[in-house]
Amino acid sequence: MAAAARGCAGVWRRACQRGAGGPAPRGQRDVSCNARSGAVPAGKSGLAPWVPVVGLEIHAQISSNSKLFSGSQVQFAAPPNSLVSFFDASLPGTLPVLNRRCVEAAVMTGLALNCSINKKSLFDRKHYFYADLPAGYQITQQRVPIAVNGSLSYSLCIDNKMSQMVNKTVRIKQIQLEQDSGKSLHDDTRSQTLVDLNRAGVGLMEVVMEPDMCCGEEAAAAVRELQLILQTLGSSQAVMAEGQLRVDANVSVHHPGEPYGVRTEVKNINSIRFLAKAVDYEIQRQIEELENGGTILNETRAFDSKLGCTVPMRDKEGKQDYRFMPEPNLPPLILYDAKSLPANINHQQVVNIDWIHERLPDLPSVKRAKLVERYGILPEHSFTLLNEDGLTEFFENVVKQTQMKPKKVIGWILNDLLSYLKQHSLTVKESPVSSCLLADLLNLLEKKEISSTAAKQINYCPLDKYIR
Repeated sequence: MAAAARGCAGVWRRACQRGAGGPAPRGQRDVSCNARSGAVPAGKSGLAPWVPVVGLEIHAQISSNSKLFSGSQVQFAAPPNSLVSFFDASLPGTLPVLNRRCVEAAVMTGLALNCSINKKSLFDRKHYFYADLPAGYQITQQRVPIAVNGSLSYSLCIDNKMSQMVNKTVRIKQIQLEQDSGKSLHDDTRSQTLVDLNRAGVGLMEVVMEPDMCCGEEAAAAVRELQLILQTLGSSQAVMAEGQLRVDANVSVHHPGEPYGVRTEVKNINSIRFLAKAVDYEIQRQIEELENGGTILNETRAFDSKLGCTVPMRDKEGKQDYRFMPEPNLPPLILYDAKSLPANINHQQVVNIDWIHERLPDLPSVKRAKLVERYGILPEHSFTLLNEDGLTEFFENVVKQTQMKPKKVIGWILNDLLSYLKQHSLTVKESPVSSCLLADLLNLLEKKEISSTAAKQINYCPLDKYIR
């Protein structure tokens, strides 16, 4: 716990020095977390330390060929309004038909996050009016969601050092199935707003995390681990740049022993780096506002990545009445396990929780442990291998084709090849140096036919030509 708090302290110091991504305000004080409690030390007011509280709501787009309640295709960047069924447009007389694939993906995700799967869950209508929500309501699971009471374990770097890591756990309150809305496209030049309904009705999993985090670095680490789990399961591609993983952060501060403070919600954060900056900035803003005698409004804010700060969107003081009601066109969602599965039933017509559980792949934590055990590499190296898309496969292919020990191979890949790729904004899959070529090079080095200096020059040569 103390180590984790020191990690937050490092983030706070860096955030204050750079203004969480923007210019530091004049006279800004150094804010750091207490090593034991995770609290922020008292400022000029002389009051007790501040305790930041962070909870997350994460919307993950389900990896499915069709939408949650219609047969419309799901495709990123398709021509506007080209993937809209009568149901998506909410034409009278159309009825929802639940997508089995979306249900299985939600169950799989719930099991991977140690949740209890509800064998009976319910759908509800959440009413609100917006141009890109043609029905005037969203079908969601407010009363009885598909999965509850889970947990997510993740690792946190201390002072940005991969060699110093601590394990943390955040509780998962629930996972619920729901529809996505359409997309409003604002044309300021013509002073008009256009609506694209391609996204309307796409299946989402909303993962609600309890307020167990205390800084941006913790929030970012938890979301990154969740992203890896979703990608490993195949339940979501979770590409944040394409809007497949969107994060809402609920942030508040209070003094130790006092009730939680008024929270603000920072909506639709689409980058892990921006998430860390947004949370740190918002905590800092609230502390400064309170210490200057102000009050915190219960409001929705957005993160401006260019300015490095959060900006107001709308207040939530008058709580919106969503008028939740049971969805009359969908029966309860019934799931089964091996014990409750009726005899002589068509297995294609039911979702079997135990069948899904038996087919869960190795999760990122298990993969890391296997890499450490199999190749004798350091635990922090296993994190880097999994965090970079395609790097684990690249590493294992090199190890298979070279006589060099894995401990040496990992050094070449992480310290030389990967750093060079990042320097030139290239992904592992875009690397012109294949695993076969690198293995041949390391074999020459292992046989002492070339020196280490010569090997690095040869290693970079194809890259330099590629960059030019």
